[in-house]
Order: sequence, then C-alpha cells, then structure tokens
Amino acid sequence: MSQLMQNPAHPAAAPPDLYAPIVRDLEEVERVLAQTLRSRYHQITAVVDHVGQYRGKRLRPALLLLTARACGLVTTAHHVLAAVVEMIHTATLVHDDVLDGAAVRRHVATVNAEWGNQTSILLGDYLFTHAFHLSATLGDPRACRIIGESTNRVCEGELCQGLERGNLELAEDAYFDMIDGKTAELIACCCRLGALFSDAEPEVVEGLTRYGRLLGLAFQIADDLLDLEGEERTTGKSLGTDLDQLKLTLPLIRLLKQSPQAASTRLRQIMCSPGNHKREALLPLLREGGALDYARRRAEEFANLAQAELECLPRSVCRTILENLAERAVHRTS
Repeated sequence: MSQLMQNPAHPAAAPPDLYAPIVRDLEEVERVLAQTLRSRYHQITAVVDHVGQYRGKRLRPALLLLTARACGLVTTAHHVLAAVVEMIHTATLVHDDVLDGAAVRRHVATVNAEWGNQTSILLGDYLFTHAFHLSATLGDPRACRIIGESTNRVCEGELCQGLERGNLELAEDAYFDMIDGKTAELIACCCRLGALFSDAEPEVVEGLTRYGRLLGLAFQIADDLLDLEGEERTTGKSLGTDLDQLKLTLPLIRLLKQSPQAASTRLRQIMCSPGNHKREALLPLLREGGALDYARRRAEEFANLAQAELECLPRSVCRTILENLAERAVHRTS
C-alpha cells in the first residue's frame, strides 16, 4: 500500500483529541486514496510513496469530515470527497515546491529535489486527474462543479502571486485576494462539501463555507509568518522561499507601507540584493517595526471571525473541535 495512505490509525500530526471523532472516517479516506492511486508501474508507486511522507495535518479532509459530523451525517460520499481534496492539495504542494525551488518538505526531500522538476510537474498532474476522475464517480454534478470552481480559483491565486513577483508596491487588498484564492478557497470548499453532502440547511452550508474561508486566511498569514521567523528543523520545510523570490507577504507589505522614505529605500535594497541573507537582515526590522505583530493580529482577527460563523451549528464535540482548529491555525510552529 502506498505510503500516502499508510498508518491510518494515526491520520495526522494533530493531537489525537482533535481528530478522535473522525478517526474511522479518516481510515476510510486512506483506503480510498490507496485504491485510487494504486499503479501497475513500480516507478510511479515509488514517487507516490515518497509524497506520502508529506502527510502533515490532513487538515482539509479532516475539516470536510468534521463539518459533516457537526451537521449530523457522514456518508460514503464524504470519504470520497475527502480523498479528492487531499489529492488536490498534495498536487498543489508538489507544484509549489517546483515554483519555490524548495528542497525539503515535512523533513524529507521534495519530489523535485529527488527526481527533478519534470517528474514533479507530471506527478502533480497525475494527482489532479485522479482527483477529478474520483469526484466524477459519485455521479453528483454538484461535487464536480464545486471542486472544479475551487481548483480554478486556487490556480488563479497561484498565478497572481507569481505574476506579482518583484512588485514592491503590492497592496494589502491584493495580497488578501491572492491568499483567498491560493489557500482559503480549497479550505472553504472542504467545509462546503462537508455540510452540503450532509443535507444541511442552505444557511448552515453558507456559514460553514465562510468559516472555512476565514480559517484559510488566518492559516495562510500564520504560514507566511513562519516563512519569515520559523525554524526549518521545526517546520520541516524550506523557509524564506517567498522572500528569495520577492513574493510579498503581509508582514513585508506592512513594513514597506509604514516605513519612512529612507528606511523604505534600505528595505528595498535588502530585498532586491542577491544572496540568501534576506531573512536574517529583515527580521530585526520586521520586529522593531511591529510588522510581525500586525500580521499576527490580522490572523487572530480572521480566526475569531471564523469561530463566530460556527454559531450556525448546535453545540457538539465537533463544533468545539472546529473552534479549536481556528485557534490552532494561528498559534503554531509548523
């Protein structure tokens, strides 16, 4: 069985209390993934097995299943859809590592570092096509339409971020629009699918979709903070890649906007200079200028708004877990 799906008794790096109500559901998701990605070619199996070491938190399938449980019903369709969103997410990670030139993810070599960019791009495509084929097996046009729309939006966000590389005048609104696409959209999609396929009322579906979107925004801001001030041995992935490629994130946008002219000029010189010293040079300035604290506050604001959206649900263990996930999305080290 592929490592992408192995050890279902421990489906994620999250504390067991968070995923306890959906452990059996996640085991079934792993089974669906194993069946879907099985290949008769041992070379493909080796690459898929390697990606299995990117397991991480399994946040997206967990959110889909937790929202379904919170709405009162988990079906076979939820297991399939959770596998679909995990494949789409993994495909984006594989492609992201190529774009960022990343060498490490989850404490192991990236596919591009191990097999090269060509294999990485094709593996990402392989995961995308399997995901869309699997969603079609449900025979429900809603699934294909929602997943297709969300994946389009994810690609838009990634494209916009790439096209804005080197734009040191990037505004906060443009940044939020990009991360709404590249990160928040798929998380919102997971929550929508969880509620919709539990036959929740339309207002509950919309409320949980908003919860997912706000959670995704908070999660991405926290991720951008880790890229600037995290430690690779803790996060388990290459850091500073956005900065090296002049992809502006919220702390840098804030610092550039708030700095006086002379300081702003110095910042731009550091950011545009060659070499990999940028993080070390900029971190004291980001701290002293309050840019890191500002970004953390914005992430906390989005997390609080996400928690408020859960008022559409009755009190339950799964609702409490969803509230805790919003808190943990902001305060994390990996």
